[in-house]
Amino acid sequence: MKKFLIVGLGNIGPEYHNTRHNIGFQILDYLAKQQEVTFESVKLGEMATFRQKGRTFILLKPSTFMNLSGKAVSYWLTKEKIPLEHLLVVTDDLNLPFGSIRIKTKGSDGGHNGLKHIQQTLNTNKYSRFRFGISDDFSKGKQIQYVLGTWSKNEEKSLPERIDRSAEAIKSFGIAGVTNTMNSFNNT
Repeated sequence: MKKFLIVGLGNIGPEYHNTRHNIGFQILDYLAKQQEVTFESVKLGEMATFRQKGRTFILLKPSTFMNLSGKAVSYWLTKEKIPLEHLLVVTDDLNLPFGSIRIKTKGSDGGHNGLKHIQQTLNTNKYSRFRFGISDDFSKGKQIQYVLGTWSKNEEKSLPERIDRSAEAIKSFGIAGVTNTMNSFNNT
């Protein structure tokens, strides 16, 4: 049975629960609820597992600080013997319009400290990442407040549908493969 490690990036603690920077956690929480599985505390994070169409999806929310996410990713890839091409990292992206999805198989960290640490730890940028657009609607010098801020009322209205679409894309990554998933979900 093929295994996939799906890593949602976010910050631990209730004060970060509904912030833009925690969309990786929010999407994985939704997917776990949809699949009727619960997260359990494990080394370096929280984990939930479900199976679908002969695939095992391991959902991981690292408990390290965002800029140390690579520790958890590396540990669980090795422990579960998951090949790098079966890794998908779910994160926020300031450079994409709100709610848009972009899946790539390699690339830069885009200034995201979580992705930067993962690339340093894995010693490669050739792993799949799922970027969820959070827009860049902030005043100059207010980036940190924006990404750590909660969703606007308008964003909250369309967020459930965008998170559901994201969950479908994640399942497609494991079932249909990354190329088909990119063709079906990118920029939607």
